[in-house]
Amino acid sequence: MENLLLSGLILAIVGLNALAQVLFKFGAGNSFLSAYLLGGVAAYGLSTVIYISILSKFNLSVAYPVVIGLTVLATTVASALLLREKVSLVNWTGISLIVSGVCAVAYGRTL
Repeated sequence: MENLLLSGLILAIVGLNALAQVLFKFGAGNSFLSAYLLGGVAAYGLSTVIYISILSKFNLSVAYPVVIGLTVLATTVASALLLREKVSLVNWTGISLIVSGVCAVAYGRTL
């Protein structure tokens, strides 16, 4: 049950990080105090608070690459779906390699 909760918290961090990036993109070029930019800062702030709680359960050498690697994947998917950005096959290949590394790091934790 605890692993399920921790996995959920990691996914929440990743989702908040990707949301923050999309909001920053929407807010780019607008006023510094635009709702998009403030929303992005708030999303990052909340993800940081949750991340700190995760660090009490995981080694930094596991938590950081897992969160960042999955954030790269989530941000790319969000940018393709929400921002209609084109993601090339080379980009998807690179992201696949990153996700493979995340799986190796996460699996290494269980050994």
